[in-house]
Amino acid sequence: MYMYMYKQMMMNLMVILVMYLVGNMIFVSKHKHLLIVLLSLEFIVLSIFFLMMMYLMMINNNMYMLMVFMVFSVCEGALGLSILVSMIRTHGNDYFYSYNLI
Repeated sequence: MYMYMYKQMMMNLMVILVMYLVGNMIFVSKHKHLLIVLLSLEFIVLSIFFLMMMYLMMINNNMYMLMVFMVFSVCEGALGLSILVSMIRTHGNDYFYSYNLI
């Protein structure tokens, strides 16, 4: 019984690690469009959320910290989308090379 739970937990950790690494690889390699960067950041946040959820379930702790984390990640997503919309309205596209952010 415990061996099955251990294997399942290790499999979940490996999936979360792969999600995190894929999100980071997309963030580093596909930085031409702002929308792709925002989606990869949300993917990284989702993998961190799953990791926190597994950790808090493992130590039998309450899930209030997850709620705070979700509030901040939703605010980050809304801020990113508002920046995306404003940049598309002013420049007409979401390419990074056409912006002068300085």
